[in-house]
Amino acid sequence: MIGLALLGSLLGTALLDMKQLERSVTVKGLSEHEYEADIVIWPIQFTEADNDLNRLYQRMESGTRKVRDFLTDKAIADSEITINAPAITDKSAQQYGGARPDFRYTASQTVTVYSENIAAVRQAMSDMAELGKQGLVLTGNNYMAQSEYLFTRLNEIKPQMIEEATRNAREVAEKFAEDSNSNLGKIKQASQGQFSIYARDNNNPHIKKVRVVSTIEYYLSD
Repeated sequence: MIGLALLGSLLGTALLDMKQLERSVTVKGLSEHEYEADIVIWPIQFTEADNDLNRLYQRMESGTRKVRDFLTDKAIADSEITINAPAITDKSAQQYGGARPDFRYTASQTVTVYSENIAAVRQAMSDMAELGKQGLVLTGNNYMAQSEYLFTRLNEIKPQMIEEATRNAREVAEKFAEDSNSNLGKIKQASQGQFSIYARDNNNPHIKKVRVVSTIEYYLSD
């Protein structure tokens, strides 16, 4: 009987220890920082129209030179400029008994800037009226809205941000343990959230917010 009582006591203690180990708290830690984008992609599109196809091509070539000269004058390297083939539309081929168009041919040309020189490109965006004064018909009313800013240095900042998120999560857990008169134990499980990158606001798309949340569960004991 004494042996059974001792065994029961040991089992009771073991179950109590297990229940204590089962106590836990789940917390989240945030790390969020602002960084400037390091690459900008900026498509510039203009259109022309004419009844003579050869003359239309000449006008497109002239317009392309104006855009290239404008960009190089703004300290954008020639290697950062890509010129696509113009897209030509023959409106007579699309006519189905309607009114005759003023111009048979229309053309659209896209010149794309892919650059790490964010400041120079943004200055060029502000000076786009110069091209309009040269007679170019630019497509779209908001040229900056067409641009795309990329942040490519995520791998460089990942370790620092993960460390910060983990540290912040532990601070929250320590505060909870203190308020509940408990002792904070080891990590039971942890999950790393996805990094998110987004523009800080619509007026500053070149400034990116990078954010990550760590979720960590800690053991608690009395």
